[in-house]
Formats: sequence, structure tokens, C-alpha cells
Amino acid sequence: MVALHQSFESYISALVFQEAGRGDAAQARQRLKALKAFPILEVDEDARILAQKIIDGKGIPGEYPEDALHVAVAAINGVDILATWNFSHLNNPFTRMMIRQIVENHDCNCPEICSPEELLEAKS
Repeated sequence: MVALHQSFESYISALVFQEAGRGDAAQARQRLKALKAFPILEVDEDARILAQKIIDGKGIPGEYPEDALHVAVAAINGVDILATWNFSHLNNPFTRMMIRQIVENHDCNCPEICSPEELLEAKS
């Protein structure tokens, strides 16, 4: 959930901010500085519950709870599009279908999951 185009209203989750702070200290500082421009969506109890439902429903493997949290935070906060390069556990036709069904069964709108490139192509 990072800005890709000036006409998008962009957000990041607190989880993205935490992930950006890991690794090489100098590079982490650069990442965190770049992310400060974006409003942060918190990981609340509703998101944690939905993330667990996504895992329990086999939408995302249990070994990747952060991936489920990314989707859940976006869904709980009414985000329309989740841009990701994670083709293993998020952005592939099989997981997108499963995730959508689970999120919608939780009475939330599921964000459209796509790559940044797909998003920019669709905007053109």
C-alpha cells in the first residue's frame, strides 16, 4: 500500500512501517523517511480477527500471517486496491479468489489485489 500515482489516495499499514524498519540500518532509515508521507492504517483487533479467518480458510498459508494482515488491514479500512509484488501468497489467481471469498464472508469489501505495474497500466 504505497503511492504509485498522484491521483491515488495512498496509505500504508503499521505493518509496512515495521517491515521497512528491518534490515540494514542506513537503508531502513531511507525507507522509513520515504514512508512518512503516507497516512498509516493501524493493525487493530478487527484486522487480526479477519487475518486469522483468512489463514483458517486457507486463503494464505499459516506460515505467513503478515500477508494475511496486509489484506485484513486493507479490507477493514475500506481500501480499494492493495498493490503488491508478492505473487506467492497474495497476487495470484488462486489466492485472490480464496481471499476474496473469505473477506466477503466476513462482511467486508475485499481490496483488489494487483501488482504496481498492473495498477499503473489500468490507470493509463
